[in-house]
Amino acid sequence: MKKECLECSTEIMGRVDKKFCSDYCRNAYNNKINKDSKNLIRNINNRLRKNYRVLDSFPLKDGKTKTTRTRLLDRGFDFDFITNLYTTKKGTTYFFIYDLGYLPLDNDYYMIVKRE
Repeated sequence: MKKECLECSTEIMGRVDKKFCSDYCRNAYNNKINKDSKNLIRNINNRLRKNYRVLDSFPLKDGKTKTTRTRLLDRGFDFDFITNLYTTKKGTTYFFIYDLGYLPLDNDYYMIVKRE
C-alpha cells in the first residue's frame, strides 16, 4: 500500500506511520492549518516578550528597583499585556510578566520586582 505526503502528495518511503515526505512539507502543512489562530497568539506573545525585555532592562538591586511610568512607556511597555496577577495578604496587587512584575506606586512610580 502506497502512502502519500499530506502536503505535496509524493510517495512516502520509510516508517509505516510517516505522514510527510520532509520537514518542509510537515511545517508547511501545519502552518496552513494553524494560520488563523497563530497570528493572534504570535502577536500576543510578541507583546509579552517585549514587556518582559523592558522590565528586564532595569537593573535590580536585591530583586527590585523603582522607575516611572514615562520611562516604561518610552521603552515601549504595554500595560495591557501581563501573564498573571499576584495579590498579597495585605491586598497589594502585583502585575507579572512571567517572573518579572511591577507594582504601581504613588505619583506614577512603579516598583519592578523579580519573583524568586
